[in-house]
This record gives sequence, structure tokens and C-alpha cells, in this order.
Amino acid sequence: MTKIERFEDIEAWKEARALTNQIYSVSVAGNLARDFELRDQLRRAAVSVMSNIAEGFERGGDKEFLQFLSLAKASCAEVRSHLYVALDQAYLTRCQFDELKLQTERVGKMLAGFMGYLRNSKYRGSKFRQASD
Repeated sequence: MTKIERFEDIEAWKEARALTNQIYSVSVAGNLARDFELRDQLRRAAVSVMSNIAEGFERGGDKEFLQFLSLAKASCAEVRSHLYVALDQAYLTRCQFDELKLQTERVGKMLAGFMGYLRNSKYRGSKFRQASD
């Protein structure tokens, strides 16, 4: 695995950023833009995905990082759940929904894979030295 020196190097963060941009794009017009509570909750959840990845990385400890990645993954599921509400209310087309749902699934899988890698690696974060062995 390539060395990650900044949270901006994390592929899951890049994908979460793209997801957030897509959420903002679909929520600026139409009925979704006028449903302030759903729009804002959807946006906050999307921002939370990328923010938790960044915050966890900057904490510098492997256990904290895993905890924040778990929060990011949960926020990703929250986005997906809100997308169903938006679809059910006809705020999104089926095509928009399918694309965004696929993006949330992709980010979630990336986070799960990254978490699995970290659990099984000797990575100990910047607060700790590389584990022996």
C-alpha cells in the first residue's frame, strides 16, 4: 500500500468528496432544495463521511482512526437512507437515485476494506512506532 501522508491521499476520502459534490449538485434545485430539513440532513451526512475520515486520520492513532472510519461508514449509510426518502418523495429521478446509491455503496466498501486493512496491518499511526516483526 502506498504511504498516506495526508488525509487527501486517502482514496475513500476522495470518493467521499465526489459523493458530497454530487449530493450538493442534486439538492440545489427542485423539490429537494425546498425540503430544507431533508436537504440539510442529506448534505450534513455526506459532509460527515469525508470529515470523519479526515479527522480520524489527523488524530494519529490507529484505534481512533478506525473509530472515525466506522463513523464515516455509518454516515455513508445515513446518506443512502436519506436518498430513499428523496426517491420516495419524487425529489430524485430513479437514475439520480441509482447513481448516488451506487456511489454510497462504493464509498462504504472502500471504507470497510480500508478498516480491514488497518486492523490486520502493523500500522500504528503517527503517535506510535511501527510494530515490531
